[in-house]
Amino acid sequence: MGFLAPSIATVGALATMLALALVAPRSAEAQRSRDYLLGRPMASLTLRIGGARPNASDGVFAFADSLLTLSPDAYTAPSFGGDLGIMLTQRIELQVSASSATRQVRSEYRDFVDNNDLPIEQATRLRRTAISVGVRYNLVPAGRAISRLAWVPTKLVPYVAAGGGAMRYRFQQEGDFVDFRSANQAVFRAKLGADGWAPLAYAATGLTWALLPSVAVNTEVRYDHSRAFIAGDFTGFDRTALSGVALSTGLQFRF
Repeated sequence: MGFLAPSIATVGALATMLALALVAPRSAEAQRSRDYLLGRPMASLTLRIGGARPNASDGVFAFADSLLTLSPDAYTAPSFGGDLGIMLTQRIELQVSASSATRQVRSEYRDFVDNNDLPIEQATRLRRTAISVGVRYNLVPAGRAISRLAWVPTKLVPYVAAGGGAMRYRFQQEGDFVDFRSANQAVFRAKLGADGWAPLAYAATGLTWALLPSVAVNTEVRYDHSRAFIAGDFTGFDRTALSGVALSTGLQFRF
């Protein structure tokens, strides 16, 4: 049977706790530090962790799920990523982002066993890596200037974002399989795989919470839309959705 995949909400909650734990020891220092920066920051770097759930409901995924003890939930995975932001104005930022999520799950045939009446087992692995460029729009200004040099960040900044890029995918199965073309439906061992690139569009919304003038906690929900003709050992399927939703939390550093 496949392993139980962690829910996005669970992974997101753990990510939030970790981010807060990383900054908690600095809370006393934050109270004593200046509440402004010398000049408006020009860029930011955000490092984030969370969870990603691909749709995984059509094409090669639907075929695998119909035969094996898999489901779209089985591919829910921890995700890791980062954003480089360039502040164009107090409300508009250009963002270059990258994130990756990998999940491996054990499975077996739903309706077939081997000659010893044992499950026919295999491991299925899916990796999705998104690289994108987009625009983030802050619903309130990121901060305000209080003099010619001093800049004070806004405590809470909700935002929306959108953009495009490319999705790198790798789908792999290794283990025992049934040869339905053979007369006796023989079981054979194999390692099957496919990988490639597909165009990507995304939309996101999130919230940035300033802890220090140059440090903030960021939480984001993002949806990636991507479809591809799966190649390699899984050719012949219609375009397969690589789309999915992700929830992440991380630390943002302004400079």
